[in-house]
Amino acid sequence: MTHQELLGEQFEAHRDHLRAVAYRMLGSQGEADDAVQEAWIRLSRSDASAIDNLGGWLTTVVARVSLDMLRSRASRREEPRGDQIPDLARGDSDDPESDALLADSVGAALLVVLDTLTPAERVAFVLHDTFGVPFDEIGPIVGRSSDAAKMLASRARQKVRGVDSTVEADPVRQRAVVDAFLAAARRGDFDALLAVLDPDVVQRADAAAVRMATRKGVPEEVRGARGVAEIFSGGAQTAQPALIDGAIGLVWAMDGRPRVAWDFTIRDGKIVHIDMLRDRETLDRLELTLLDG
Repeated sequence: MTHQELLGEQFEAHRDHLRAVAYRMLGSQGEADDAVQEAWIRLSRSDASAIDNLGGWLTTVVARVSLDMLRSRASRREEPRGDQIPDLARGDSDDPESDALLADSVGAALLVVLDTLTPAERVAFVLHDTFGVPFDEIGPIVGRSSDAAKMLASRARQKVRGVDSTVEADPVRQRAVVDAFLAAARRGDFDALLAVLDPDVVQRADAAAVRMATRKGVPEEVRGARGVAEIFSGGAQTAQPALIDGAIGLVWAMDGRPRVAWDFTIRDGKIVHIDMLRDRETLDRLELTLLDG
């Protein structure tokens, strides 16, 4: 057996799992198959001997491909893919029995609900709640820290279950908190900043932001309301509110192109986590809309 044949055999052992992951995320058998095929192409072009956990590596690739497809769909403002679900029961594919089992295991109702999630929420929720992927592995996929990925999944869980959560998912209430934070930062009002920050708030910066921040003496991670307030007090003069993967945050943009994004997680009316994102690839992959303000 050649090396490529052996690799193909190993890939086939994971195909059903990968297809289930992709279908949960995309809600379309055709798109799921495309995502799985892309994973095979990337594997065949990689040094498989350097991959310690093939199943985990393939799941990550399928998740990233699916996330790109979801964001592309959102940017084109396509209709939800739930209308494709009944196609699986009609046996239009090459394997109708497998399609029917897959559709039954996911459930049309759940897929309709999943279509209400943002791409990052959907990926975080599906990977963790359905397939048990830890948040420290989900974070890099969605371009967030592990804590922020956990918050994405929590917001998604709230929407899926239709119940209240301590993590704020209402964009109107999110906007009120972020607007208060931004106004206090611009005025240099330290006490007003403390009022909207959780005492245990954490700000984390991605690698690109760390490189920029290091030159200004800002550490990679800041814990506690006073430390975070000191960073922002008197600053954020050119930042503006933005919708970042379904949640209100801040963005510094030049010529309409985001240069830095601050992704906020809000709980009980307080900011509990801030991700500072500067990596160009991450920014380009975000579902991001600049807002007036």
